[in-house]
Amino acid sequence: MAMDANEIERLIKEGIPDAKVEITDLRGDGDHYAALVVSAQFIGLPRVRQHQMVYEALKGNMGEALHALALQTATPDDD
Repeated sequence: MAMDANEIERLIKEGIPDAKVEITDLRGDGDHYAALVVSAQFIGLPRVRQHQMVYEALKGNMGEALHALALQTATPDDD
């Protein structure tokens, strides 16, 4: 059961309201995505915690409907 890129973006923005999200389907199969998530909520947090916040926003879909996500997080101040 594949997950649509728009649904991934919606869930992330629902969990992290100020997030700017870019989703790329890596294989065209709806199972392998890359995501860039930029949020001021990440300021001062270690990268591991930033990623945890994104996975929490995905509400358990990681590993189920969403097979693989190459995740990159940043703050608005990151260049």
